[in-house]
Amino acid sequence: MAKTDEQQSGGVDALLAGAVLTVDLAALQANYRLVSSRLSNGATAAAVVKADAYGIGIGPAATALWAAGARDFFVAHADEGVTLRRHLADARIHVLNGAHDGAEEAFREYNLIPALNSLGDAARWRTFCAKVGNPLPCVLHVDTGMCRLGLDRGEFAQVVDDPSLLDGLDIQTVMSHLASADEDSPQNAQQLALFREARAHLPMGRASFANSSGVFLGPDYHFDLARPGVALYGVNPTPGSPNPMAQVIRLKAKILQVRDVDSAETVGYGATHRIAGPSRIATLPVGYADGYLRSLSNRATAYIGDYEAPLVGRVSMDLITIDVTAVPEAQCRPGMAVDLIGPHHTVDDLAAQAGTIGYEILTSLGRRYHRVYAGDTA
Repeated sequence: MAKTDEQQSGGVDALLAGAVLTVDLAALQANYRLVSSRLSNGATAAAVVKADAYGIGIGPAATALWAAGARDFFVAHADEGVTLRRHLADARIHVLNGAHDGAEEAFREYNLIPALNSLGDAARWRTFCAKVGNPLPCVLHVDTGMCRLGLDRGEFAQVVDDPSLLDGLDIQTVMSHLASADEDSPQNAQQLALFREARAHLPMGRASFANSSGVFLGPDYHFDLARPGVALYGVNPTPGSPNPMAQVIRLKAKILQVRDVDSAETVGYGATHRIAGPSRIATLPVGYADGYLRSLSNRATAYIGDYEAPLVGRVSMDLITIDVTAVPEAQCRPGMAVDLIGPHHTVDDLAAQAGTIGYEILTSLGRRYHRVYAGDTA
């Protein structure tokens, strides 16, 4: 059923929380549809919802993405897959880290599809399938340049020499993962060539290669199934170019106090910011315990309406301070809201100020925020 009103999650009460995190599920759906529209040759888009859907909440996110047309979902760990299954009865749920020894029965119980990341994984899954008398579905992961998971060149050569190593497996997808898709790197073409070689020897099932940024590398990278992740949540998959994605989250903190300072004083731990002249300093109830990274100290920017307010002093566990001297007093009083992430200051903007990437900002979003899920999820 369509939900046009705001859907509030459980958890922290809005009146008791220091900040409100709003998740725009309609924007999430629009991003999924945009990525899907960029795919060619009949390719479809999965949805990567690992790490609690990149910090925004796996239940609301997955339900919205299913309504937008996603049928394949990827998580990192098996327990994430179990959680996701409670929300989506019919989705194809793939577990990138595979089925650890002893976890195979849970994969069968919850209808999870493991990535086989080595020949040892393949042998163990084949043994389990033989035990239960049914070749259960799986993904075969071939490493083409990440040197993390997947069949390495030696194991791939063994499979080429002896294809029977994969007998008894229902390989529904052959995948690899791009290492530098968000850069203009020769590694992209090198990995593409290696993946094409892998597919020549492993033609079974679908081919899955492109991540968020890989989708924007063009049709050669699309194959059958793309695996967008962070782009769905509003992070720019094309760094250096305008962000084609809609912003999904907004983080607003309440002003606790506004202090007038008319003498040379310092702000926060370590006295890292010295006030040079008459100023107004607002204190907000957000800190590194909420995922507002300490590296943002003396670097971040907040907004009150259209007015910029720089963060001054260090980020502490529960509090930050911003200079609101340039903000009209009528817009800057205790109880009023300040955008820490919003229309003027995106996830990518905050990440750049923290010296990190949007992934870390999203996946660090704290549990002390009151969360509101808004938008039509039909």
